[in-house]
Amino acid sequence: MRAVMALSGGMDSTALLCRLLADGYNVSCISYDYGQKHVVEIDRAKANIAYLAKHGISVEHRIVDLSGVMGIFHSALTNEDIDVPEGHYEEEQMKATVVPNRNAIFSSIIYGYGLSIATQEDTDVSIALGVHSGDHAIYPDCRPEFYQSLAESFAMGNWDSERISFHLPYIDGDKETILRDALESCNKLDIDFDTIFRNTNTSYNPDFKGRSSGTSGADVERILAFHAIGREDPVEYVTTWNEVLQGALKAQLRFHVMKENGTERPFTGEYDKHFESGVYNCADCGIALFDSDSKFDSGCGWPAFSNELDNANIEQLIDTSHGMKRIEVRCSHCDSHLGHLFHERRGPRYCINSICLDFQGE
Repeated sequence: MRAVMALSGGMDSTALLCRLLADGYNVSCISYDYGQKHVVEIDRAKANIAYLAKHGISVEHRIVDLSGVMGIFHSALTNEDIDVPEGHYEEEQMKATVVPNRNAIFSSIIYGYGLSIATQEDTDVSIALGVHSGDHAIYPDCRPEFYQSLAESFAMGNWDSERISFHLPYIDGDKETILRDALESCNKLDIDFDTIFRNTNTSYNPDFKGRSSGTSGADVERILAFHAIGREDPVEYVTTWNEVLQGALKAQLRFHVMKENGTERPFTGEYDKHFESGVYNCADCGIALFDSDSKFDSGCGWPAFSNELDNANIEQLIDTSHGMKRIEVRCSHCDSHLGHLFHERRGPRYCINSICLDFQGE
């Protein structure tokens, strides 16, 4: 069996390479230098190709330089003037990491190479890509319908297209399922899982030493996946595993509460018993919401405020969920869920999730 795949040097494509090899494919890999800030991923891909070779597993690896072309595209991944956003992977701000038409360009090159191999070797070729469901929300060019349409277009534009097929084994999976699959593949190949994934990069903003930041959306997704399978990520971070894990869990909770109308558990929030002088800002957009003078200990398990700042203009909505009628409060600037407003004998009580707030001391 023959396969051609895009090997970015990240965990998804690396897991895919291991799976193809474990399934008996003869694999050719293409890595792309498209001017990405995290170009260290290509060095990681080279390291894994060398590691496999030491274990008697031969993999063709080619590097295609597209930096001159794709360097003109507008994206936080290629433009030094645009910061890589941090936080949960599915947040709206993560769209800044989209590189226009990236996967169409990559797939076109792989498809052409696959056709060349099919002709030269007289064989059918699978075009393998590590796209998965976790990417669907942010990257339209990772969705199943995109590849279905792409395959049809490529077939119409080429002779011998019947010899080429797309192979997307993770299209309905996520980072956790990818890692579990990789564990099985590494066992079949008798190679070390930790070594393989130490030789990967997922971070969009690694430091000058190539260490992962642990703060980009891609980092958070990866950290949570390793946590889900009960393993410590072997890749090097700028700080300890425990610290990056806690940061990722916080980002996950913040997304759940602010974007999915969730609620943090009572008496667990950072600001429940917090009474320093200063201002509490929206954790998503930074707008000032409450002053410490209005904060009081209600005993409810969440930060309580008697009134909002004049310019906060917090939005109030009727909430009939959970069989109750309550007043939901949302940030007027970014529309993030904050908590609820209750009118009690002593006056108004803004019951706010700690995770929705960032405190700025005087």
